[in-house]
Formats: sequence, C-alpha cells, structure tokens
Amino acid sequence: MLPHRIVSLVPNGTEILFALGAGDEVVGVSHECDYPAEARTRPILTGSALTPGMSAAEVDAAVAAQVGNGLSLYTLDEARIAALAPDLIVTQELCPVCAVSTEQVGEAVRPSPAARSCCRSIRGRWRGLRGHRPRRRGDRRTAAAEALLAGLERRLAAVRAAVAGLPRPRVLALEWLDPPFAGGHWVPEMIARAGGIDAVARPGDASARLSWEQVAAADPDVIVVMPCGFDAAGAREQIALLADSSQRPAWQALRAVRDGRVHPVDANGCFSRPGPRLVDGIETLARCFHGIHGRPPRNNPSASV
Repeated sequence: MLPHRIVSLVPNGTEILFALGAGDEVVGVSHECDYPAEARTRPILTGSALTPGMSAAEVDAAVAAQVGNGLSLYTLDEARIAALAPDLIVTQELCPVCAVSTEQVGEAVRPSPAARSCCRSIRGRWRGLRGHRPRRRGDRRTAAAEALLAGLERRLAAVRAAVAGLPRPRVLALEWLDPPFAGGHWVPEMIARAGGIDAVARPGDASARLSWEQVAAADPDVIVVMPCGFDAAGAREQIALLADSSQRPAWQALRAVRDGRVHPVDANGCFSRPGPRLVDGIETLARCFHGIHGRPPRNNPSASV
C-alpha cells in the first residue's frame, strides 16, 4: 500500500516528491524546504538550534561544539508530527549538519517508517529518484519519474558534448569560506561532468576542512564559491566579507582571484541538495569554466537543453 501522508524533513526529498507529482501527499516539511514554492504552504516541523545572525566563523565554531557534544543542529516539533500521523517520514543519513537525521527522528517519533537518503554521487541520486517512485507499472508517478530522469539525462548529454575536447581547468569548490571547506560527495563529479578537474577532492569524498596554505598549494585555475545554505547573492556577500577579513592577503594571493575567475553560485538550490537541480548546477559550472551558454537555470529541472 502506498503512503498517503508523507512528512519530508530534507529539502531534496521534498523537491523530488513534488517533481514526481506526490506533493499532494506531503503534509509537513522542514524549515529549509523552500522549493517548489508550494512546499512553503505545508506545516513546518523543524527549526535551527543555532543563534541567527552569526558570522561564518561563529557558525563553524557553534556547529563543531554542537556536534561534538552529540547534540543536533535542528529542533523537531514532535507533537505536531505525531498529530499529523504520517505514514512515511523522509530523512537523511549523509550529514548531521545538513538536515535532520534518521537517528534524531527515530529517537523522537515512533513508529512511523523513515525513508533515508544518503547518496554520494549523481548516479546514486538518479537511483534514488527511481526509488521514490511507486513500484506499480502504469502509475502516474512512475511515468513522471521516467520523464524527469530522461530530461535530466538529455541535459547531461548536451553538457558532455559541449565540453568534449576543451581544456579542463583545475577547480576548487569552496562550500564554506571561514574556515575554508572543500566541496565533497557529488560536487567533484559535478565539476568533472562540467569539464573541469577538482583540485583537491575525488568523487564521493566527504567535505573537508582546508587550511589557507592547502588552498594556496592547490593553486586552482577557477574557484567556485558555494557556501552551504546560501544562494548566489549570499555567496557573493561571503566573498566580500572574506576579502575584508584577516584572511584577505591569503585570498588575494590566489591566482584564480587575481585572474578574476571566482564564481559565486546558488549552493542552496543547485549544489548542496542532491536533487534534480544538480543538473542546473552542472550547467552553471560549464558556463563558469568554458563560457558555454546552454539553457539558463529555470524552475523546470526536467526540461531539455
């Protein structure tokens, strides 16, 4: 029997459910589930345990302290979840920093089953998309899943053809700036698919803290700034704050900075969340690396190039 009342506590899970036509079954979401716009009309069941308004360095210190003490970064409205009586709760196991974890939900809410998301690659995400569909042939969501995947694969094939044979720049993806963290999991694969070479990470590697000495030693041709939780405007603001900080000399000394090859991107929509808009992110990277002007990001991730 298919679930009819779904609570989704991870933004990418919410996005996928709506993309597959199951949005009408979503009865509750996390405070970070902001896409598509309709998701914002559902009851919000989580919150942040961090104090708002902190600097990047303060956020990093607070996260380290909270996780180090075995505490969650998220609050959970257990009473409201219980009142909603979900048949299924969508969570994640990949990172306790990114969203509410399966463990936290399991300790707080029983006996609702949880669907877990823990992919580390693009291919794994596509398998996850197929896993979100019902197993009955002919169901409308089965057709929606296949159409979505076919559109995403067409767009990836178009990027692959466009970058074939072009020089591959060495790229540093920064998912935090103070201190610097290298993007991991699916980000190195996104860089490769867009025609670049990740200067510090391999596909599937976890995000890693770097020193500015390591950043300088990597000497990337291109820096992509994708601070977790920020859109492109927010990423641009973080770059400006870094340029005004005590790390300004280290930042300004980087060749990519001197050459004007630093690109702020929409991390929140197209890089941090392993959903359909990862393909928007790959198209964005292809434009950053090679000036390839394919389809600009739009709200329909299944549209072909």
